[in-house]
Amino acid sequence: MTAARTPSTPSTSGSSGSSGSSTPSARTAHRRGPAAAVLAAEARLFLREPAGVFWILVFPTLLLVILGSIPAFRDVKESLGGIRTVDAYGQVSVLIALLTAAVAAMPPVITGYRERGILRRMSTTPVRPGALLGAQIVLHGAAALVSAALSLAVGRIVFDVALPRQPLGYLLALVLAALGALALGAVISALSRTSKIANGVGTGVYFPMMFCVGTWVPVQAMPDALARVVGWTPFGAAAEAFGEASAGSWPGFGHLGVLAVWVVALLVAAARWFRWE
Repeated sequence: MTAARTPSTPSTSGSSGSSGSSTPSARTAHRRGPAAAVLAAEARLFLREPAGVFWILVFPTLLLVILGSIPAFRDVKESLGGIRTVDAYGQVSVLIALLTAAVAAMPPVITGYRERGILRRMSTTPVRPGALLGAQIVLHGAAALVSAALSLAVGRIVFDVALPRQPLGYLLALVLAALGALALGAVISALSRTSKIANGVGTGVYFPMMFCVGTWVPVQAMPDALARVVGWTPFGAAAEAFGEASAGSWPGFGHLGVLAVWVVALLVAAARWFRWE
């Protein structure tokens, strides 16, 4: 699905004997601080990969535009609770942005760093491996949120999709969904020995989760039994919470609770299983 970028060793601060021999990258890292320097280097690498930028930042909104261009999708559907299909997909595109960044794109990058021994080598430098992992999580999380905001903006401007009528509840659900997606991506990174395995596992998780968020059948149109099952998954619960907040209600505590439990469980699993080499 997403093209994993070839991992490169980030610049790290340090000396090679005398202060006069410090490289510009090292001096920059010293001024910014190691973690900030790693984040800046990883951001540059991220932006140099057009495939990754497309799938994370452009694809979710492009999908919304394509679906919204279908005339029948702009008609009100009673089966969707009195909203249009494009309204439902406005929320789906936000969740697709989170999934694409955290589950499909991030694990191959982190696993590639570990596979090539970069994390192990960084443990002997002033820049700890955790700075690199933190940079990847921050970058992909920020990219996902930017993509989500773009989807909401385009939906509103182009198709008159209403913004969430309960913004605080929506924001809470969005934060939990983003944390859940990143935690799931971290678990995939922890369990995958190579970047190829991470690609395969990420794809294997990505498409079932796409179903759960309502990509093929909006959650509102699913049979009750199927909707209940989907509601126990992290992104099915997120889709339900988004729908409630968009309609003006506070997201159900059951859906928020499911999301919170998944976030905690996935974070614990990632911390327990992750290895630096």
